[in-house]
Amino acid sequence: MKAIRRFTVRTVLPESIRPLARLATNLRWSWHRPTRELFAGLSPELWEESHHDPIALLGSISREKLEELAADSGVVERIQSAAADLDRYLSQPRWYQGLGEDAPACIAYFSPEFGITEVLPQYSGGLGILAGDHLKAASDLGVPLIGVGLLYQAGYFKQSLSRDAWQQETYPVLDPDGLPLTLLRQHSKGGVPGKPVQISLPLPNGRTLHAHVWRADVGRVPLLLLDSNVPANDDAARGITDRLYGGGGDHRLQQELLLGMGGVKALRVYQQLTGTPAPEVFHTNEGHAGFLGIERIQEAMADPNEPLTWDEALAAGRASTVFTTHTPVPAGIDRFETVQIKHFFEAGLAPAVPTEKILELGRENYDGGNPSVFNMAVMGLRLAQRANGVAKLHGVVSREMFAGLWPGFDHSEIPITSVTNGVHVPTWVDPRIAMLAREQFGSEAEALGRWDLAYNVSDEDVWAMRRQLRASLVEDVRRRLRASWKKRGAADAELGWTDTVLDPDVLTIGFARRVPTYKRLTLMLRDPKRLKALLLDPQHPIQLVIAGKSHPADDAGKKMIQDLVRFTDDPAVRHRIVFLPNYDIAMARTLFPGCDVWLNNPLRPLEACGTSGMKAAINGSLNLSVLDGWWDEMYDGENGWAIPTANNGASSEERDDIEAAALYELLETQVAPRFYGSTVSDGAGAAGPSQPRPEAVPTHWVSMIKHTLAHLGPAVSAERMLQDYVNTLYRPAAVSGRRAAAESFKEAKGLAAWTSKVRAAWPQLMVEHVDSVGVSEEPQIGDTLQVNAYVALHNLTPDDVSVEVAYGRAEESDELEEVTVAELGALENLGNGRHLFSGSVVINRSGSFGYTVRVFPKHSALASKAELGLIVNA
Repeated sequence: MKAIRRFTVRTVLPESIRPLARLATNLRWSWHRPTRELFAGLSPELWEESHHDPIALLGSISREKLEELAADSGVVERIQSAAADLDRYLSQPRWYQGLGEDAPACIAYFSPEFGITEVLPQYSGGLGILAGDHLKAASDLGVPLIGVGLLYQAGYFKQSLSRDAWQQETYPVLDPDGLPLTLLRQHSKGGVPGKPVQISLPLPNGRTLHAHVWRADVGRVPLLLLDSNVPANDDAARGITDRLYGGGGDHRLQQELLLGMGGVKALRVYQQLTGTPAPEVFHTNEGHAGFLGIERIQEAMADPNEPLTWDEALAAGRASTVFTTHTPVPAGIDRFETVQIKHFFEAGLAPAVPTEKILELGRENYDGGNPSVFNMAVMGLRLAQRANGVAKLHGVVSREMFAGLWPGFDHSEIPITSVTNGVHVPTWVDPRIAMLAREQFGSEAEALGRWDLAYNVSDEDVWAMRRQLRASLVEDVRRRLRASWKKRGAADAELGWTDTVLDPDVLTIGFARRVPTYKRLTLMLRDPKRLKALLLDPQHPIQLVIAGKSHPADDAGKKMIQDLVRFTDDPAVRHRIVFLPNYDIAMARTLFPGCDVWLNNPLRPLEACGTSGMKAAINGSLNLSVLDGWWDEMYDGENGWAIPTANNGASSEERDDIEAAALYELLETQVAPRFYGSTVSDGAGAAGPSQPRPEAVPTHWVSMIKHTLAHLGPAVSAERMLQDYVNTLYRPAAVSGRRAAAESFKEAKGLAAWTSKVRAAWPQLMVEHVDSVGVSEEPQIGDTLQVNAYVALHNLTPDDVSVEVAYGRAEESDELEEVTVAELGALENLGNGRHLFSGSVVINRSGSFGYTVRVFPKHSALASKAELGLIVNA
């Protein structure tokens, strides 16, 4: 018999152990080892059966057992101690509380997905894991962040394989009552619980989209998740938050409207109910949440006390908004037809805002763009005064990709900076590594993040730890592989071979990530014979553990998985190469520490950052990667290997052949020999049961491990990332936002009026003439060049503009390289709107020298000279 309805009944705990409920619902347990150990100690068997989910654990403990625990003074004392520790963590000042008054009182962080724990499966890949690590690091540092996202009824999807190795997707429905979530409610009255908070958005054809708001506590950080599966909705509206990145155009658009506009509404209600300060900074993590800017403009324009105009509201909102782009390719950006956007906004989503103004924000009205398309990233950039990519190289790529928004500017001047991603160390470092650090150096050294102490650990201890981690991975792989084959239809009698898959003494290489084509899952298969020889080498064998999900609509990615799995099914190599389906946080916790080398071979420069290699590095794994994403800036020759990149002129086939050959070469001649040092073999042939053993301690390899830990550990941490965001983006955005809003939005109003004046006048601006004096017929280093620029400003004044000379080495094409800029001062009013600007330049180089003059708008409220996208070149 099947139930017609299923729901989760929460456990009622005896009074003495009641703090367990709060410990279970605060997701700090997902990275706080002592709290996890407390839950595991209540019932080790049930802890394993519950897949390390504290709420599921408490729900599965019998009432009699709970009473027994409540009567155990030792258990009660441990629970009370853990609860007191959580209280201290939540209340005591941390790094952020030591900053100055300019630090924002509250920051809203919007993301379409959050990967915090496998218990709350609301993530698909790197973007969500990054968002989860962002919240965790903010909690540890005391950053007053509020996360905003959606609660997907089926999360992303669970992956399995068919007998012929084709990816299968299933979508188990989640019960929010069984998750570490609390439904946001209005205040209770007379002991009666308040009604659930309900957010509403008007939809076309007189329909309405309603959503409840669930709260997850990520340490000190509240995460608000909007859920459309509520009784007030019709069936179509209930399904809006059905699954992550599911559905077609209108479905995805409604998800993003709910995330952005509904998310701001949820924040406002949360402020009222909790007394939390209003966010001073709004951070949009990728373009999916961009509509939050429209909702904020709607608020400002509909303010009954002091409504702002469109231009004023736009200026005020931009000042306090940060936009982070994560994609290095236009195809990765959500784009909608402008008629779709118009259809939804004409339903009254933002009644105070002119729909045409909204359409212009996302319109690709630049060279190479499609004006009939609404681009979410373009809207995100136009709604934010500050923007960033997620690695230095990605910043370069982003400035090139969005150059159309700033015509006439050099790519280096486009106002998109970069903050390189990081990973939350307590989540991703293996507890045994942390324990080794505590045993050798004390808990204080661990708390201070003394990565450099890795050099003080003996080579023998490091190597023993690495083998222990590798052995744990081998054990986990065997269990998962057997389960995978059973789902593919294999009988137990066929699966004896899975008990001997992998070897804890063989060089182990990991590769796990999403499977779009540009990540090249199957590059390793370019030459199957050569890969097979590497796997079965009698002296220096390697073994590979591979995992990853392809988007359900990406048949090319699924074909890659199928091709790889068919190779791993070969009885000759299946003991040395495995594919594990359903890659998630739980699998990653064993995979990253257990691999000696982490492989990454995307098409450069299509990897925005690629944080999986960072997670491996903090566990002492070495990276073997194309110089892309974070590896491009942090590879130093001693923390791993760089896979050479083929020249851009090569075809895609040639490029793959060249780079695959380079990968094989590195494995054969550098990686494997260095891991093994001198080996002893039993003399078996390549296809036989060879038992290679590395030397007692391969000292060069261990030195690379120590170097990786000491140098990459602090560099790749999410704490470093959060501090970068706070200092380079959040604090300046908060200052700008306060200034814009001060004295009844005086600065925002002034900036809006000034911007309108400048935009109207700009087409008439002209650099009429430039001359220079002070240089002889044979210029020498040290000579001073006086540059005079005659500029027609018409009805603008010299205070409205910045006139600068840019100079440097001049190429044969007259392009300037190694450019230096200097501002020219207003020297004389020549009448009729004409002005003379002048300044001096010292010639500081030999060889070809050149200069040019440019004019930009100038205002104290602009964050960069390129902000308005206006420039006049001489």
